[in-house]
Amino acid sequence: MQAILPPAVQPLRPEAPADRLRAIAQEFEASFLAEMLRAAKFGEPAGSFGGGFGEEHFASFLVDAQAQQLAARGGLGLAEVILRSLMQHQEPQDGDRP
Repeated sequence: MQAILPPAVQPLRPEAPADRLRAIAQEFEASFLAEMLRAAKFGEPAGSFGGGFGEEHFASFLVDAQAQQLAARGGLGLAEVILRSLMQHQEPQDGDRP
């Protein structure tokens, strides 16, 4: 029985298409942006109102969603740099060789 892993955890195969590599690079950039937003204390209540366990828990979902949207719209450009690096390290296919 083969284990079912989320798309970001499955091992890359040399035949992975550029779209798959782009999605992985974008997921990585979104994770990076989410950590940056958390470090900047984005999503934390500014005043004396609010707070509590529920707000803290759901604020992390908000930060993750906003980071994914930032990355989908170009983000910092990190995904493109990662994608170019991944594409350079792809092994040529049997049909690609002269």
